[in-house]
Amino acid sequence: MFKHKLFRILTLLLALGCGFSAAAQNPARGHHGHRPLSVLSGRVVAADSTAVGFATVYLKDTNYGCSTDDKGIYHLKAPAGTYELVVSAVGFEPYKSRVTIGRDGRNRYTVVLKPSVTEVEEVVVTGSGVSRIRRSPFNAVALDTKELQNSTKSLSEALSQLPGMKLRESGGVGSDMQLMLDGFSGKHVKIFIDGVPQEGAGTAFDLNNIPVNFAERIEVYKGVVPVEFGTDAIGGVVNIVTNKNRRSWFADAAYSYGSFNTHRSYVNFGQTFKSGFMYEINAFQNYSDNDYYINNWVREFEIKEDGSVHKFPVDENDIRRVRRFNDAFHNEVVMGKIGFVGKKWADRLVLGFSYSDFYKEIQTGVYQEIVFGQKHRKGHSFVPSLEYRKRNLLVENLDLTVTANYNHNITNNIDTAARAYNWYGQYYPTDSRGEQSLQNSESKNTNWNATLNLNYRIGRAHFLTFNHVFSDFRRRSRSYVGTSSVLTDFDIPKITRKNIGGLSYRLMPSERWNASAFVKYYRQYNEGPVSQSADGVGNYVNLEKRVGSWGYGAAGTYHILKELQAKLSYEKAYRLPTTDELFGDEDLEAGKTDLKPEKSDNFNFNLSYNRSFGRHNLYIDGSLIYRNTKDYIKRGLGKHGSTQYGIYENHGHVKTKGYNISVRYAFARWFNVGGTYNNINTRDYEKNWTGNSQQESMHYKVRLPNIPYRFANIDASFFWHDLFAKGNTLSITYDSFWSHEFPLKWENIGDKESKAYVPDQFSHNVALSYSLMNGRYNLSVECRNLTDARLYDNFSLQKAGRAFYFKVRVHFGD
Repeated sequence: MFKHKLFRILTLLLALGCGFSAAAQNPARGHHGHRPLSVLSGRVVAADSTAVGFATVYLKDTNYGCSTDDKGIYHLKAPAGTYELVVSAVGFEPYKSRVTIGRDGRNRYTVVLKPSVTEVEEVVVTGSGVSRIRRSPFNAVALDTKELQNSTKSLSEALSQLPGMKLRESGGVGSDMQLMLDGFSGKHVKIFIDGVPQEGAGTAFDLNNIPVNFAERIEVYKGVVPVEFGTDAIGGVVNIVTNKNRRSWFADAAYSYGSFNTHRSYVNFGQTFKSGFMYEINAFQNYSDNDYYINNWVREFEIKEDGSVHKFPVDENDIRRVRRFNDAFHNEVVMGKIGFVGKKWADRLVLGFSYSDFYKEIQTGVYQEIVFGQKHRKGHSFVPSLEYRKRNLLVENLDLTVTANYNHNITNNIDTAARAYNWYGQYYPTDSRGEQSLQNSESKNTNWNATLNLNYRIGRAHFLTFNHVFSDFRRRSRSYVGTSSVLTDFDIPKITRKNIGGLSYRLMPSERWNASAFVKYYRQYNEGPVSQSADGVGNYVNLEKRVGSWGYGAAGTYHILKELQAKLSYEKAYRLPTTDELFGDEDLEAGKTDLKPEKSDNFNFNLSYNRSFGRHNLYIDGSLIYRNTKDYIKRGLGKHGSTQYGIYENHGHVKTKGYNISVRYAFARWFNVGGTYNNINTRDYEKNWTGNSQQESMHYKVRLPNIPYRFANIDASFFWHDLFAKGNTLSITYDSFWSHEFPLKWENIGDKESKAYVPDQFSHNVALSYSLMNGRYNLSVECRNLTDARLYDNFSLQKAGRAFYFKVRVHFGD
C-alpha cells in the first residue's frame, strides 16, 4: 500500500514538473496565448490487456506530457488541436499516433503497446545498418543484416564490419574459425543465439557455417557483459538475434554457387495462426571442394624400381603454386519449431529440434608445411530444445524466461592411410598406418544447457534481474583400431559442469542516464585425464577439480547531448575453461584438464555521436579498452615425436590496452559508407618465468605472438531505387579489410629478417545485387578477394584467392 501511494506521489510530482517546465521555459507556447486547456485521458495497456504503469505520455514538439499511474491511467492537459501522441515505456516498442483534442468535454484514447524485442534496450540503427544499443549502459553495438541478406556472407563475415571485430579462419568453407574482439579471440568470446549459449553446439553451427539470412540482427557486447547472458566471457559476447515477430505467413529461400565448386542453400518458412499456434522450419547447407591454389615449398621424392623411396633435399625458398586436394567440406542443418505465442499462460512457449551433420577433409596440420591426403573428420548432432517466456508471471512486472536444450553429438576422427603425401597430391607407402598418428576414433559428447532469467520492475525506474545458467558436458571416446591415440586416453571420462548465477540492479530514472550494478558467482567441476609426462602427452591419470569464484561490476551511460552518449563499465570477471580447452578435439588439439580459470579486471569507455540532419545521417563511435588478466589461457604448439598439435596453457599475467574508432555516413536511402580502425596491444606482464622464480622473463612487456594487433575495414553501398520498374532496386557494394603484419613467435627473440611473420593483409570484395518487386525476387553476383592477394591467418595458413559467386533469393509473406 505504501509503495503504491509513493508511486502516485512521484507520478503527481512528475506531472506537475512537466507542467511547471512547460510554463517556465516557454509560457507563450505552453499556453498558446492563454487558450483554455482540454484534457486527454485514457489507459495504456500491453497486448494482453495488463496495465502499463509509469509510461511516458507526451505530445510531440510540445511541452505537454505526463506519466501513467500504476493502473496505466493518464490525464494530459493541452490546448485543443491535432497532435502526434507519443507513448514510451521500458520493455515496449515506442507508440506514435495522430490524435485530435477537442475543445468541449473530455477526450479519451486507449493505447496498446507491443513488447519490445530488446526488452529494456533500444537499438538505434543508422542508415548503414550499424547501430548502438543506446539505453544499455554496456558497450554494445548491433548490426542489422537486412542489407546483407542477398549476399553469400556467413554470420562471421558479417561481424567483421563492427568495431573491434576480426574474423580469423584457417582456410576456406568449413575451416576452423576464431572471432577476435578487442584483442581477445577464440574461447574468450562467447556465442549465443537468442540469448542461449552455443558452447558444444558442434562444427555445423560454427558462425562461419551459418548464412547471414539466419539472423535479423547481431548484437556484440564488448568486454563487460550483462548478467542476462549468465556467461563467463572476458572478451565479450556475440548474440545472434532471430526474427521472433508474430508473422502470419512467410517464406525465404536462397541458393548460391561459386568458385571451388561451392554450393550454399537456405530456406526458412513458417506461420502463426490467429489462435497463437505457430510453426517454423529453418534449413541450410554448405558444400565446397576448397580446391584453391596456395604457395608453398614441395617435398619431392622418387619411388625406385625396388620400391624404395628417394627423398630429394628440400629447398624451403623454392615456393611453388599448388592446389589443395584434400579439403572438401559439407554440412547440413534442419531446425524446427512448434508452439504457441500471445497466450494468457505464455507469451511464448516453443518446442524445437535441430539435426545437423558435417564431413570435413583435413588438408594440413597446424602448419601449412604438413600435408595430408586422406585424413578426415565427420559427425552429427541432435538437439531438442524448450523456450518459455511469460510477462507478469503471478505478479505484475515480473517477467520469466526459461530455456533448455540437450545436445547429443558424435564426432569421428579418421586417420588410417599408410601413405605420405606432398603438395602435388603424390604419395609413397609408409611402414605404419596413420598420416599423423593412427586413429579411427569416435567421441560421444552429451551436453545439457538450461537458463533461467527473471526480471522484476519496481515502479518506473528500478529493475532487478536474476539469471542462472547450468551446463553439463560429458565425453566418452573409443577407438576402432584397438589402440588409443597418443594424444588421448579413452579409458578416462571427460566431464565438466558449470553453474553461473548473477543478480543485477538497474536504475533508469530518465532517458538521459541509467546505471547498473551486478554480482556473479561462478562454479565449475572438471574431471578428465592429465598427463604426467614432461611433454604433456601420455602417462595419463584421472583428475577431479572444483573451482568457485565471485565476480562483480558496474556500468553506466549518460547523454551529454541528445546526440552524444558516453558509456563506462567495469567488471571483475572470471572465465572458466571451455570443453575444447579442457579436453581438446581428440585430434589436432590437445586438452589440459588442470587449467585454471582466467581472472580479469575489464574496463571499457565509449563515446558515440549519432545525428540526422535532413537526409543525412552521421555516426561516430570510439572506445578505449583495458584488460588486466591473470592466468590467461593461451593457445600454443606442442610436439610429440613428429606429431605437432595445438595445446592450451595458463600464461601468468597479460594486459590488453587499445582503442577502436568507427565512422559511418548515410545519405537518405541512396548511399552509405563506413569503416573502423582498431589498435589493440596484448602484452606479457608476467615478470618472472614462474611464480616462485626470481629470473626475469625474456617476454616481459612483449606483445603476445600470433595475435593481430592493428587492423581496419571499410565498406560502401549505393542503391538505385525504382530502376526499370517501381519497387526494383539495384545495389552496388564494396568492402575491404586490412591487417598489419604480426609475428608468429615472440618478436623480441631472434633476427626480424629471419623471423616468421603473417604478412600485411589487404583484401577487396565487390557485389552487385538487383531486387524486384520490393525484395520478393533477388539476384546477386560477388567477387571476393578482387586483387587475388595472398591472404594468411592463424600460423600462416593461406586462404583462398580471387573467387566469384552467384546467388538467387526469393522472399514471400510478412
